[in-house]
Amino acid sequence: MDLGIAGKAALVTASSKGLGRAVAEELACEGARLAICSRDASRIAEVAEAIASDSGARVIGLRADVSRPEEVKGLIADVTGRLGGLDILVTNAGGPPSGTFETITDNDWENAYRLNLASVVELCRAAVPHMKQKGWGRIVNITSIAVKEPVDGLMLSNSLRAAVVGFAKTLSREVASHNILVNNVCPGFTMTERVVQLSEAAAERRGVRPEDILKEWEGTIPLGRIGTPPEFASLVAFLASERASYITGTTIPVDGGAVRGLL
Repeated sequence: MDLGIAGKAALVTASSKGLGRAVAEELACEGARLAICSRDASRIAEVAEAIASDSGARVIGLRADVSRPEEVKGLIADVTGRLGGLDILVTNAGGPPSGTFETITDNDWENAYRLNLASVVELCRAAVPHMKQKGWGRIVNITSIAVKEPVDGLMLSNSLRAAVVGFAKTLSREVASHNILVNNVCPGFTMTERVVQLSEAAAERRGVRPEDILKEWEGTIPLGRIGTPPEFASLVAFLASERASYITGTTIPVDGGAVRGLL
């Protein structure tokens, strides 16, 4: 299937590893002109070179901390200047630390707010004017299945990622007349460094092995296994494409059927 995004200018944040990198690789394979970013300058440069070599696409690696508004503005300005605009924005950021209500500090809340909610708002604020100019745009926010079914021990993620969904739904209605589509994709248990870290934290709390936790999580998934980053990236690429022209304001899990909710 031709997704119709060859030559489109795309930005994927937090894309030096995990789900962000998988999405970047998928968009590059579809022929998008790509910018990727990370707080680690040397790492993102290596990844940009690797993706460009594998796909033949133009890939720019940029250092940026999306939790800092001034860096977000500079990032979007750099991307639009070097790629001639911005058609596709995939927002992504590392997950906040695990913890319960009584263990989370004021500083934890502030950092998580800046990283997981304010970054999305600032990225969209900077990107939407460029999309309006072209009368075409796709925004895909990587969130978590926690917005569908809160996960025990993830107070920060459960709270702030749900706020992203409310923001995205409202934004989708405000920009629809400009042919800008806004959707959220919710990874379930996917084999990334983040999931490994969560399994280790859960194992420490419960006094068991991380592999025991992973096995337990697999038992909650109807497909009986933890997902892979490329499986997740395929949906993001579709939602970022011309083919998804009548889909906006949605929040879609990629979780092997784990979420029990109807909506």
